[in-house]
Amino acid sequence: MTTKTLFSDHILITPIALPDDEEFELWATIYLHNDAISSLEFEQGADRHLMRFKFENTTFNLNFEHYSQSIWINSDSQQDLDLLPELFSSL
Repeated sequence: MTTKTLFSDHILITPIALPDDEEFELWATIYLHNDAISSLEFEQGADRHLMRFKFENTTFNLNFEHYSQSIWINSDSQQDLDLLPELFSSL
């Protein structure tokens, strides 16, 4: 089971077990599986990975940082944060 917490500027995702670095892309694809969400691209770094996706024609990022063992969703734009509560409900 995965829990999520809504903040004013991001959604914190807390899975029971964190995915391994090499499994994050698959984990993110499964987690974001929703008719209202479309995946755009995946970026893999040494300690941070990112799945960029669209919700309501707005781009969001699902981030995973290995060292802090954190997963969160944020937006590149401050004005798009208004959609976070709706995205939170859709997940």
